[in-house]
Amino acid sequence: MALKKGDRAPAFTLYDTEKKSRSLSEFLGRPTVLAFYPGAFTGVCTKEMCTFRDSLASFGSLNAQVVGISVDSPFANRAFAEQNKITFPLLSDFTKEVSKSYGGLYAEFAGLKSYSASKRAVFVLDKGGIVQYAWITDDPGVEPPYGDIEKALSSH
Repeated sequence: MALKKGDRAPAFTLYDTEKKSRSLSEFLGRPTVLAFYPGAFTGVCTKEMCTFRDSLASFGSLNAQVVGISVDSPFANRAFAEQNKITFPLLSDFTKEVSKSYGGLYAEFAGLKSYSASKRAVFVLDKGGIVQYAWITDDPGVEPPYGDIEKALSSH
């Protein structure tokens, strides 16, 4: 079942683009945007992660941070981050367990049998790890409502 406002965000440890273990606990202490995306180098995901990259200045004024999560390998995420000058952490959920516990997976993503990917989802966590905003879509072609995310951040 997907997370909703008021839930405690499940703990996780995933690998970043440098193959370093990163845990949710290290991001707590300030508001955090967890942005799950289906796949590096795909059109909508690239636009979404670049929009978050470009929003970091305003998020920074809110003392917030962004963390991207996909089922891509650390190697693909690293190339994706380098190509798009993404400076926030991109984490690899290659086991798909974190995606399942937060928002779910697209089955047969892009029409590929047995290929699943993280559902496009955004969670705003307060500094204690409580979900203050949750958005999940079943349509991988839809970008998140960035204004609503910023509004959720500014109210906490």
